[in-house]
Amino acid sequence: MRFFLYEIVARIVAIYLCFDCSRKLWRGLVERKIAYFNDNFLDWSNWVADRDATPVRYWIQIGIRIMILVACLFVAIFGWWRPNT
Repeated sequence: MRFFLYEIVARIVAIYLCFDCSRKLWRGLVERKIAYFNDNFLDWSNWVADRDATPVRYWIQIGIRIMILVACLFVAIFGWWRPNT
């Protein structure tokens, strides 16, 4: 039963993250700018990488979003694997 709940919760969370990440990725490609993670918790400004102004940072963020999307798709399709302990 415990394994079954892990599978369901992992797939539901992965489907949500897949949907959210694909929406942000699509918006970033269409608008030619994408918001990226700010690790400074005191500065709450919205940091945006523009494709024309900062192309390297923009494409790095697009690549990160694509990797997250692929990982979430993998978990949504195959589930969460736990080793036998």
